[in-house]
Amino acid sequence: MVKIRMRRTGCKNHAAYRIVAADERSPRDGKFLEILGWYDTQIKDENFKLNIERVDYWLSKGAKPSTTVASLIRRAKNPNVKPHHARKSTKAEAKKEG
Repeated sequence: MVKIRMRRTGCKNHAAYRIVAADERSPRDGKFLEILGWYDTQIKDENFKLNIERVDYWLSKGAKPSTTVASLIRRAKNPNVKPHHARKSTKAEAKKEG
């Protein structure tokens, strides 16, 4: 089975990732089928890039994305969606909504 997941690159204390399609049996930084994009944790704005056409191709073939990659795919398809850590909700806001 094919998984869409992240492959670690970069230096020590500066994690950067490539988003790849890989066989689920291969190790995290091992053999992969195709590079689909990148994700850099040190950049504030636009910290990832995905080739959506190729991601859709692999999803149509039955590939399963990891949870982090699934959220990146959601953000790439809908730029108005903020990442989970950027959604600052307080208890006061929750009470106002509820």
